[in-house]
This record gives sequence, C-alpha cells and structure tokens, in this order.
Amino acid sequence: MLDDFILYQKTYDFTLWFFPIINSFPQKQRFVLGQQIENELVELIKEISIANAAADKRLVLQKMAVRIDLLRMLIRLAKDLKFLGIKHYAVAAEKLNEIGKLYAGWTKRFS
Repeated sequence: MLDDFILYQKTYDFTLWFFPIINSFPQKQRFVLGQQIENELVELIKEISIANAAADKRLVLQKMAVRIDLLRMLIRLAKDLKFLGIKHYAVAAEKLNEIGKLYAGWTKRFS
C-alpha cells in the first residue's frame, strides 16, 4: 500500500505542512510563485504513485529528480524574496533534503 511507502508519506506530509505557509505569501505571489510550488508538490506526489506502479520506473524517476530540484529552487526563491521566513525555509530545506535522500535510495534499486 502506498501509505506504507516512506517516500510517499514524507512527501505527502511535507505538502500538508507547506500548503498553509503559502497562504502567508503576499496575495499576488500566492497566485504566482505559491501556485507553482503547490503544483510541483502535487505533481511529485503523483509521480511517486505512478513510479511505484510502473514496470519501468526509470523515466518517471528522472522526472521526479527534476521536480525535486525545481522545488528546491522555488522555495529558495521564496526565501530570497522574503515571502518565506528563514525558520520555515530551514525546515523546508531539511524536509526536502530528506525526500531527496529517500528518492536517491529508491533510484539506486532501479539503476
């Protein structure tokens, strides 16, 4: 079951944690930068589900790597633009690094 899959669970929990933070972005940026972050998080969850079910996981896993890097960049941009406080950024970076490590461990099994 997908809920037992640690990468899925950590990504899902990170998404639940980050969505309310986006509500604190300036209104205009909630619908620009915030929406992009939300979309990337949801797409990452979807790709984990797809990869988990796929016979050949390599293509989906490559997309996931790009999405994780995009999230790092977008979240850093939010911090640099001061839409995201340093404490929230530190926690987000830590959680995203953990997701990245879990992802790397998963990909090693299929390369």
